[in-house]
Amino acid sequence: MKTESPSLTAPSDPVPESIRNRRDMVFLVLSGLFLGTLGMLNILGISRFVNVLEWGDVAVTVAVGVLPYPLTFLCTDLISELYGKDRANQVVWVGLLLNVWVLFIVWLGGVLPGFEPTDPTTGAILRDSAGRLPVFFEIRNLTFGAVTASMAAYLTAQFVDVYLFHFWKELTNGKHLWLRNNGSTLLSQLVDTVAVVLITHFLAGALPIDDGQALWPQLLRFIGYGYVFKLVAALLDTGPFYLCVFWLTHYLQMESPIARPKRPRLGQRS
Repeated sequence: MKTESPSLTAPSDPVPESIRNRRDMVFLVLSGLFLGTLGMLNILGISRFVNVLEWGDVAVTVAVGVLPYPLTFLCTDLISELYGKDRANQVVWVGLLLNVWVLFIVWLGGVLPGFEPTDPTTGAILRDSAGRLPVFFEIRNLTFGAVTASMAAYLTAQFVDVYLFHFWKELTNGKHLWLRNNGSTLLSQLVDTVAVVLITHFLAGALPIDDGQALWPQLLRFIGYGYVFKLVAALLDTGPFYLCVFWLTHYLQMESPIARPKRPRLGQRS
């Protein structure tokens, strides 16, 4: 007999109220971490590029917004495991709405009148001696580029992550937790990295591209660096993912996939 994935409980659920409250609170914490990280990385996004690793003449360069991004996949994987595919997809859609909300606030802050010096003829915001706009408008321009790129990549990558997570889960009959955690995250982050780099460059023109060098080798380098960082982060989160699933299934009184009994084979009685 097939059982449904644990989800936020209905009023008629026999689970004690204290456990229902725990499940609600954990879902809120995971969703909050996911959405808060998403909002932060979209604002900081491509405002700065940093070297996370230097090895001889090779420097692994990633945007600041990439640093917390692996956490979003850990959160959706935990939500998928504990609360089911539907709940994970709902959080992904709320994340899209959050992107739109951030974009609207940043746009609104730029169109309302302020106290920056403007050109008396055109009304355009004046740049300083270095050719820079006031801080807010520099962030605004970068945010537009980052959010536009991330919205397209985000939807694709997160839905790929949720779909693959449950694909591996069904294929292995709920076993091999490491496979669905890493298999879904690594493939979805490859999709995300390629989309973000290409959209950020061709739509926003925000990557630090050297005009004196060939374009595509530089883009491939950004894709490779970004993906290597995410790949390492994804592999490192396997341990925390196991620990969180093991602890949370006990804390929330859910069935643990780590210690799940084997299903009877065809022809055997359950």
